[in-house]
Amino acid sequence: MFVEIKELFFKYKNAKRNTIEDFNIQIKQGEVISIFGKSGSGKSTMLRIISGLEIPDKGYIKIDDKVMVDKEQFIAPENRGVGMVFQDYSLFPHMTVEKNIEFGLKDMKKDEKKKRVEEVLALVDMMEYKKSYPYELSGGQQQRIAIARAVAPRPSILLLDEPFSNLDKDLQESIRAQIKNIIKQCGITCIFVTHDREDCRAMADRIVILKEGIIEEIINKTDL
Repeated sequence: MFVEIKELFFKYKNAKRNTIEDFNIQIKQGEVISIFGKSGSGKSTMLRIISGLEIPDKGYIKIDDKVMVDKEQFIAPENRGVGMVFQDYSLFPHMTVEKNIEFGLKDMKKDEKKKRVEEVLALVDMMEYKKSYPYELSGGQQQRIAIARAVAPRPSILLLDEPFSNLDKDLQESIRAQIKNIIKQCGITCIFVTHDREDCRAMADRIVILKEGIIEEIINKTDL
């Protein structure tokens, strides 16, 4: 399996109960997984653990046959090969679109950076906006740029935190389809969290239903 998460436990300091309890899943390469649940169910915490922003109390995470964390080791977030898009997109307001994307391409030469920026801008159909600033873009356009920035370094896995919650309802359907197409074109493994069943139906191959940090069920989207 491309991603393996086994017997994962996590509790925030001073919390009365585990935020994540005995989380187990295996994910194939190129699969899109949704973690679905209400606010406070532990969804975003799982993304933070996978990305390395939080350290689990127990269990391990393996991505592409490399152990990211277990009882003996911990790989820092910047060395995990994980791309993450936060709920607010976190674009740098003082940078143009192309400079936002270039930011994560630190180990490339100038001409390589330019080529990769153009590749991902073409992927998200935003080439004409490369000199624009984030405030000049719509919410859907900002989201596509955030995804372009996340996939530009060719991460092993892409994590999305409530990817459609900041968009107007009438935009969500078309944007879901666009983002799914981008992810599938990349062939990238993706985990996204949501509280919206329509996100799951539109995007996910499988849905992890999480309640109070515990997996209730893992189902195919056709069973929703």
